[in-house]
Amino acid sequence: MSVLCRIISQCYVCSANVFHTVPELPILERRNWLIHLHYICKDYDACKIAIKEQLHETQGMCEYAVYVQALIFRLEGKIQESLELFQTCSILNPQSADNLKQEICHNLGVCYMYLKHFNKAKDQLNDALQLNRHDLTYMMLGKIHLLQGETDKAIEVYKKAVEFSPENTELLTTLGLLYLQLGVYQKAFEHLGNALTYDPTNYKAILAAGSMMQTHGDFDVALTKYRVVAYTMPESPPLWNNIGMCFFGKKKYVAAISCLKRANYLAPFDWKILYNLGLVHLTMQQYASAFHFLSAAVNFQPRMGDLYMLLAVALTNLEDAENAKRSYEQAVALDQCNPLVNLNYAVLLYNQGDKKGALCQYHEMEKKVNSLKENSALDFDPEKMVDVAQKLGAALQAGESLVWTKPVRDSKSKQRATTSSKPSSTQQPLGSNQALGQAMSSAAGYGKTMQLSTGRSLLHLCMA
Repeated sequence: MSVLCRIISQCYVCSANVFHTVPELPILERRNWLIHLHYICKDYDACKIAIKEQLHETQGMCEYAVYVQALIFRLEGKIQESLELFQTCSILNPQSADNLKQEICHNLGVCYMYLKHFNKAKDQLNDALQLNRHDLTYMMLGKIHLLQGETDKAIEVYKKAVEFSPENTELLTTLGLLYLQLGVYQKAFEHLGNALTYDPTNYKAILAAGSMMQTHGDFDVALTKYRVVAYTMPESPPLWNNIGMCFFGKKKYVAAISCLKRANYLAPFDWKILYNLGLVHLTMQQYASAFHFLSAAVNFQPRMGDLYMLLAVALTNLEDAENAKRSYEQAVALDQCNPLVNLNYAVLLYNQGDKKGALCQYHEMEKKVNSLKENSALDFDPEKMVDVAQKLGAALQAGESLVWTKPVRDSKSKQRATTSSKPSSTQQPLGSNQALGQAMSSAAGYGKTMQLSTGRSLLHLCMA
């Protein structure tokens, strides 16, 4: 009995010793797993709570918590706060230089980008990606390629970024917008759809998807999409611009002007909105208002030939032939692709009696049409301008075989636009009337492809 008691006593003592000698867990790394889990799941609110608790327990000495907090600040656009936390990481662990090197390379790249030293910027950002891959570094590198006009390289960068961070809705939206800009609608729809899967309220993705439907003429479906965006971003200039152009496509011109003027109020320096306002006023034969908006657009975008062409059309209808001619000359000098610029200019020169100049512009138009036909990547429908082009060609090659008379106009009707004419015994006079309809058709197409797909949202591409 005494032996048994001795054994129990020894076991009791051993057990007590075991309980009292178990070491406590270190608190510096206690929640690192939880912080990492929240971060990779992009649950940043819960991640920040865990970081706050960890830093409170460790009195700010946990390097991993500080590092992840810096990453979150950088994702939120708080670059200065992020930089200070990365510097804190380098102080907490001076032996690990990767964090400091990555941040220095990234920020050097950003600085070089703003200084327009793009090659140096790309070198620094690539070095940063070699050290540590981050979403923001990919986005800045892609933005530099876009600033240099290297869209294909930008797409490759964003594709790598999406592989690294497949749930980043901003990356998915930007990649979708780039594909939309190139006309690769299947891939654009795929990436925009993925962005909406992760974030159904992403207004940029919804706006881009709506613009893609609008480009294909599905105005009612696009308006349904825009209605969703209007609840979250009611003061968005691209939204009201696109809604206005939807109404323009549905031939509801008063509603279009109302929406476009709201967009213009919200973004008075956006030349695309001014362009569209000028286009709608031209369609409604309000030439003075069209001149007002188009001349304002030219001030903000002086390197676009189509703007000068529409401005010349407005000036022609305002009976200012001299300034219309100057505007056409500027349009021809700037535009190397649109044959309607040369066609409208040829019509004006013919009406002014300059047959030689008209013939020259007619030949330039033919060259552009042939070039566009050969380039299968461009969507060009020559049937829109065949009627006017045939009449002008016949007049230039056999001027006496057709009867061209100056139009008779009263004080209230000045060169009303006519997009189609019925056969009659008296030939319709050759002038800006028919060409105006074709010019506006071209401009409407431009408005849909340029404004609705950039941003854009055009929608404007946001690569920040």
